[in-house]
Amino acid sequence: MSHTFSIYGLDILTNLEIPGIPPSPISSVDVQISFGNLPDWVDAVDPSEVEPWYTTDYKDESGVPTLKVVRLSKNYYRFSYTDETEFLIDHQGTNVWAVWPETLTLEDTATYLLGPIMGFVLLLRGCISLHASAIAINDRAIALVGPAGAGKSTTAAAFADLGYSILAEDVVTLDDRGDLFVVQPAYPCIRLWPESVAALFGQHNDLPRLTPNWEKRFLDLTQQPYQFHQEPLSLAAIYLLEERSESSAAPFVKQVPESKALMSLVANTYATRLMDKVMRAREFEILSRLLKTIPVRQITPHTSTSRIPELCKLISEDFETLERSSDEQAQSAQFLNV
Repeated sequence: MSHTFSIYGLDILTNLEIPGIPPSPISSVDVQISFGNLPDWVDAVDPSEVEPWYTTDYKDESGVPTLKVVRLSKNYYRFSYTDETEFLIDHQGTNVWAVWPETLTLEDTATYLLGPIMGFVLLLRGCISLHASAIAINDRAIALVGPAGAGKSTTAAAFADLGYSILAEDVVTLDDRGDLFVVQPAYPCIRLWPESVAALFGQHNDLPRLTPNWEKRFLDLTQQPYQFHQEPLSLAAIYLLEERSESSAAPFVKQVPESKALMSLVANTYATRLMDKVMRAREFEILSRLLKTIPVRQITPHTSTSRIPELCKLISEDFETLERSSDEQAQSAQFLNV
């Protein structure tokens, strides 16, 4: 039996349901995913056709890298995690295969699929993505960007609790349309660590586990009163989440020099360490062009989780100010051209 989904602007055909992702009718197939098997030829590839591609710096309790990626016959990428979950992706980003051990579940596999795997698929298809969350404000998208632990998901969940629609979490696409960049809808779920759940909702077990084998929880955006934005939106601003501060002035926001903004975005590009020289050059060109039209702001949260709603208010008010300024500049330019 086949199942169809739309994720990150891609129409996807699978042989099993993707946990937590609502089915969606599709008009064509961009990516086909086969769960539960790898092609028979994979383990017969000659060693001379196996090229080491990437090994993560992170290690498990035994000191083994948690992820190794190799390129097979120059046409496929094989991802091998230490928990024995594996993915195979063709070089065009059109076919994905996934297998996992009996000790794990399809839900566990989906956590990899919806994050690093789809981030790499998008990269192979020419789409740069940010490690970020995206919020819909006034029919535009803002992106909250930062490294792991910066508070992107927690802040996005706080926005959701305040009634804002969430467009994407973890992977934010930069769909290049030439004169603008579009963020595609991801999936209706925000992943949260127990401490974030407790800070926002009272108790860490107030939200269900993402998988039976992981402590992480999830906020289901298909349930009332939350909202998931199902249509793409143009990107209007980027907020870089800086290290939390105990200063009484926090949270606060300030402008970012273009050079620093570029380096920050490069550091937070999804699948950045998996890029080759061609991909890297394309990334640099796209991000440099993005900074000519999209304002980037630096925001410093307070260390106290009780001030997260204040952080959300600051971001929304700052964005409103940016929007008014942009509208005034557009009107002035129009007047001068009359």
